[in-house]
Amino acid sequence: MSRYVISLGGNALGKDADGQKALLKGVAKALFPLIKEGHDIVIVHGNGPQVGMINLAFTESQSTPLMPFPECGAMSQGYIGFHIQNAIDNHMAQSSLKRPVVTLVSQVIVDRHDPAFDHPTKPIGSFYTKDEAEILTKTMGYVMTEDAGRGYRRVIASPKPIDIVEKDSILTLLDQGHVVIAAGGGGIPVVFENHALHGIDAVIDKDHASAKMAEIIGADALVILTAVDYVKIHYNTDQETDLKRITVSQLEDLMAENHFKKGSMLPKVEAAMAFVKATGHPAVIASLAHAEDAFKQQSGTLIVSG
Repeated sequence: MSRYVISLGGNALGKDADGQKALLKGVAKALFPLIKEGHDIVIVHGNGPQVGMINLAFTESQSTPLMPFPECGAMSQGYIGFHIQNAIDNHMAQSSLKRPVVTLVSQVIVDRHDPAFDHPTKPIGSFYTKDEAEILTKTMGYVMTEDAGRGYRRVIASPKPIDIVEKDSILTLLDQGHVVIAAGGGGIPVVFENHALHGIDAVIDKDHASAKMAEIIGADALVILTAVDYVKIHYNTDQETDLKRITVSQLEDLMAENHFKKGSMLPKVEAAMAFVKATGHPAVIASLAHAEDAFKQQSGTLIVSG
């Protein structure tokens, strides 16, 4: 049997509870062959829109206290994890298969001195006018930035993951045959100071968290599922080309030529490369629609050490 870390992109999740539950039926169907074959599986998911929505609800509420951002991240892990568990459980029941599925609230250690804290880049929450953004900056201390002509949004830091606090629990659950959902939304960002862990306002990129997870648990492969079938170069031009098998060094050359966009394909490519460099094992970036073939390395972009 093999051990996989599967990173679910935003296309696997919905903008509201009902939409998300509907989408996750397809995710459960895509993962079912791996689950049925008995492979070790850790699922990591994003939470950008969801954690922003939760934070905004508390910010705009007139009757509840403001909730710190790490706690909002924990809430998003809980309800997204519940939806993933529920979808997998229900799909297994249709085939009379029983296998435990569990969501683990996960803390991920970051460095308070990570340069990302000096240059917040991760957009969260709703869009605002310029005047509204200026008020939020003055009253709440938020960093606000214009987002692709659609208005202003709050941005927070996106530091790199260093370690996963609950790694021993994850390994124990895997050894007992559980399908594990962990480090949701990239994990709850914490720093270790004065002999204690403290939550900090940030959103860790879920693909980088997936790569760190895969490294820690000794995964045989990292599979990043997204909305496109392949990593592409010359995207959306007459020269657009699918990358089907590529080495880390070849990808580094393409990155130097700025083929991959920040906030889109670049973090996925960086995360896949980090895992391959650290372990020598392959990574795949593929579409959710072709997940079963991606697990067999028959679809998507296969990234190898060389």
